[in-house]
Amino acid sequence: MIEILEWFPAFLLILVRISAFMITMPFFSYQNIPASIKIGISVFISWIMFFTGDWPLLSIDYVFYLLIIKEALVGLTVGFIAMILLYAIQVAGGFIDYKMGFMIANVIDPQTGAQTPLTGGYLYTFALLFLLATDAHHLLLDGVYYSYQFIPLEQLYLPLGSEAVLEHVVTAFTTMFLIAFQMSMPIVGSLFLIDVALGMVSRTVPQINVFVVGLPLKIIAGFIMLFLVMAPFFVIVQQLIETMTLTMRTLMQLYGGVS
Repeated sequence: MIEILEWFPAFLLILVRISAFMITMPFFSYQNIPASIKIGISVFISWIMFFTGDWPLLSIDYVFYLLIIKEALVGLTVGFIAMILLYAIQVAGGFIDYKMGFMIANVIDPQTGAQTPLTGGYLYTFALLFLLATDAHHLLLDGVYYSYQFIPLEQLYLPLGSEAVLEHVVTAFTTMFLIAFQMSMPIVGSLFLIDVALGMVSRTVPQINVFVVGLPLKIIAGFIMLFLVMAPFFVIVQQLIETMTLTMRTLMQLYGGVS
């Protein structure tokens, strides 16, 4: 019993990091998943990792509470930066809905509980299914497991204010918008050409009410283009998932002081 109590602080720190990952990591943080299941998965994964690693003996003192805060920050920030990149699909859906005229109607996102564009929720569902079909969720769990190679359990602080970390976070934000632009550009560009054509028609044939004709025309054209670009969409989603895992790995390396 005494030996088990000696290793309990290390297990508790592992549980804190895994639980923080589960709060923010894509797919695992889904609000439709009951909290009891999330807690059970976190405890189960922490229990497995505890018996597959070499952990230091720690004592519960004031330094231990600082380690708890550090572990929580590791899980929250690394999972959050992955969530930001995956949110590019929602941003792309917002661009598409703005041109198709669907921004007047939003739906509730099951993951965040906030309003989300119609097309964004549609594409995001396909992206999650693709993530599961390609076992990318296993890559996320693999990144959680190997995070201790970059950020040791006994490391006391994180270089959150360093220039490299801040630059990496800004790069992740810009990459998210760039991928969102790549996803939405075929449809948005096509609808822009339709707007140009309707403008030319309104100048040549003033009797036609382009506001009445334009909305259903852009909706039909948007659905057709959405059907045609679904195959390239999954190629970009695969690129997005690879970028997401690489961004998580780089952030953990920067946290651990690895250049």
